[in-house]
Amino acid sequence: MIISLMHTLPAYEREPYRTEIDVMVVSVGDDQGRPYAVLSDTVLFPEGGGQPADHGFLDRVEVLDVQKRAGEVRHYLVSPVPPGPVKARLDWSRRFDHMQQHTGQHVLTAVAQERFGWATTAFHLGEERCDIELATQNLTAKELVCLEEAVAELIRAARPVTPRRVTLAAYQTMPVRSRGLPEGHTGEVRLVAIEGLDLNTCGGTHVRNTAELECLKLLGIEPIRGGTRLFFIAGIRARRRMESHEKRNAALRTLLGAPDEAIVPVLEAKLDQLRAAEKRVRLLADELVAAQVEVLAARPGVLAEQHFEGKDAGFLQKAARRLLVSVPGKAVFLTSSSEGLHFFVLAAGAGSSLDTATLGKEIAGLLAAKGGGANGFFQGKAGSLERRSEALAQLVQALP
Repeated sequence: MIISLMHTLPAYEREPYRTEIDVMVVSVGDDQGRPYAVLSDTVLFPEGGGQPADHGFLDRVEVLDVQKRAGEVRHYLVSPVPPGPVKARLDWSRRFDHMQQHTGQHVLTAVAQERFGWATTAFHLGEERCDIELATQNLTAKELVCLEEAVAELIRAARPVTPRRVTLAAYQTMPVRSRGLPEGHTGEVRLVAIEGLDLNTCGGTHVRNTAELECLKLLGIEPIRGGTRLFFIAGIRARRRMESHEKRNAALRTLLGAPDEAIVPVLEAKLDQLRAAEKRVRLLADELVAAQVEVLAARPGVLAEQHFEGKDAGFLQKAARRLLVSVPGKAVFLTSSSEGLHFFVLAAGAGSSLDTATLGKEIAGLLAAKGGGANGFFQGKAGSLERRSEALAQLVQALP
């Protein structure tokens, strides 16, 4: 038995395509620092049933969220509003996107179940893409193509999408696709029917017929909880994604001087060239370190010191360790500057008497540095190298 409750339903359910309404702010409040207003009626859908909350305005005050709390629909606002008359306006582009994605999920779920025997166990409507979880594993590329084509067929058929409410007794006699009502549910049950395809319990907003979905594109799958998560987008969101891909491809065509079909092979070839170049750079860097170590090792005295421009902390560490292998009786003090950053290393070989732990902290203080180390090795990032000469003099005094 269908029941008529249109006069008691909120405007977002009575007229889901309505974008504004003149209403009264009947009460206001604050929920953990978030001001909210309760209206005599509203075109803004409160979050529920997998569908995000609508956004909009009460006159010029932005509505950031809409939630059902304590038996009322609360419109959470960027700033408080007083009780009294107000025009509630809906962010229609956001709402229609949700209507397309939500209805698309109904179609996708119904087709997956009826034509392929894959039951949906969960649904998520995200900001960028949506997904359903299917109680099946190891979907093949061919199966996904067949599923997408079957959905496209239903979209082209322009099947009417009709919400209605029925009594609980009537619901219990109907062939409804549902995971069941909440425990202890009483009163009417809201159903959404897609003609000739699906009848499902749902409290969300939907398009009027499947043609308004425009299209639905499957994006990929991943295993989850013994089943498969299937990603998709529908409608305007799919067209915008296509536009984004086309702009990206146009930029890549220009950068690579290649047509669409050659972009991937050209990129793969360039990545191979980049990896080969990086390998040559590493070899040259090792050769440079070896040359620097040879020069420093040949210098007389028990302290090897040098400042390098354009070298990072990794270069200093590698040079210091190689140097101590070559001349274990020396102490090493190396500094470098690269892209506005400064680094230092203080180290002592097995035959050196330098106390790197104590002197390292003192040097760090002079260089406004943060650092640390162990086993004869102290390194850090310096705030400045202006007092490097003082640090060097302190090290010379500490050595025999």
